[in-house]
Amino acid sequence: QCVAHCALMKTIGLGAGIIGISTAWHLRDRGHEVVVVDRQPDAALETSFANAAQISVSYCEPWANREAPLKALKWMFDKEAPLLFRPQLDWDQWRWGLKFLAQCNDTAFERNVQQIVALGAYSHAALKDLVASTGIEYNRLERGIAHFYTDQKSFDAAGHAVELMRKFGVQRRLVSRDELLKIEPAFKAYGDKITGGTYTSTDESGDARVFTQELARRCAARGAQFLYGHDVLRLNKIGDAIDSVAVIARNTGAGGQKDFILKADAFVVACGSYSAPLLRTVGVDLPIYPGKGYSATFPLLKPEGAPMVSTIDDGKKIAMSRLGNVLRVAGTIELGGFDMSLDSPVARARCHMLSRRIAEILPGVCDTRTPEEGGNPQYWTGLRPATPTNIPFIGQTRVGKLWVNAGHGTLGWTHGAGSGKAMAELLSGEVPAMNFGFLGVQAPRAVRGTVTA
Repeated sequence: QCVAHCALMKTIGLGAGIIGISTAWHLRDRGHEVVVVDRQPDAALETSFANAAQISVSYCEPWANREAPLKALKWMFDKEAPLLFRPQLDWDQWRWGLKFLAQCNDTAFERNVQQIVALGAYSHAALKDLVASTGIEYNRLERGIAHFYTDQKSFDAAGHAVELMRKFGVQRRLVSRDELLKIEPAFKAYGDKITGGTYTSTDESGDARVFTQELARRCAARGAQFLYGHDVLRLNKIGDAIDSVAVIARNTGAGGQKDFILKADAFVVACGSYSAPLLRTVGVDLPIYPGKGYSATFPLLKPEGAPMVSTIDDGKKIAMSRLGNVLRVAGTIELGGFDMSLDSPVARARCHMLSRRIAEILPGVCDTRTPEEGGNPQYWTGLRPATPTNIPFIGQTRVGKLWVNAGHGTLGWTHGAGSGKAMAELLSGEVPAMNFGFLGVQAPRAVRGTVTA
């Protein structure tokens, strides 16, 4: 419960993904009144819906590194590239790109890793506490995460990454091909292509959508109010503070329900990629840009041959996780605005790549046929709210009563439980016990480059 010096508040959370729902849960746990607004009919129906399912505390390197600029240039004309930059007539994209380039050096990389790992460790502990206290079941597998390489150069480079991660307390270790195949025998048919790998036993996997929706139901049972199916029209600013938020029920039609005003003591923006344009309307400018990710969910034809250890395929930069009787495969990032289409030539190429790759790595294990081939894979796309550093923005903005919990990129599921807990602590007047640069909080001495908004 909230400590004695903390005044209980009414908080409105905008967004019902893993970040927003985790925030709502921890605020209710401390006795605060909570209202959650989301345009979808249920929680976790956008970015949290069908991700790679990994809780990857140990596999969290920022995209920005010294090799990234050349790779991005090389990949620009490859529809299936792991990181595809699609130039737009969009100043926000180019500005984000310039900030990203500024992070592509060893000093920034190491600094960013330090904060991402700190948040990951804090969040993993928070997730374990949540699961223990709620009993939520979500196809959780505590088998660790493996990462395999198919060329010697990449495997050699993995050794340097292992050293760096171990420096920050991550118990990732280098493993030979034979050891990797003992950890996960499902890849034996592909074994002659594997040069080696890494493995972290402490990581895990599970279904983010199932977890988030179950946590939302428990929030509601504990008194949180949910306004599903409601669009956020605007934040109403009076002077230097947010006074209220205007929302409207979706699909009300002409002459239907009018917008209405919600007032609160605090407003938390947790709208993923859509946080940035909303915040800019009231003068808060954060470099969060959508990175379009893809996933495919394949029915298992041979469950006994499917991997139980969540695994990263370095060759295609994709992750695969067993979720009951299906295999979830996800990856790639496309920087091209808010486009959510699955039927464009680029989108189809990226989806079909996932099918082809799994058919190659796990022959006959899944039904990987594309729809054109008579199969029924569940292809999906979602917008990862990316920052140039891969460090999310968590904390208080310069505008009174306005808080933000967004910018988690591909690590929303990994960082969700801890980000929500940290936000509830900050709103309650406390500083979370981790070495992380929160918005509006004096940074710990070891953390530099803290951003204010």
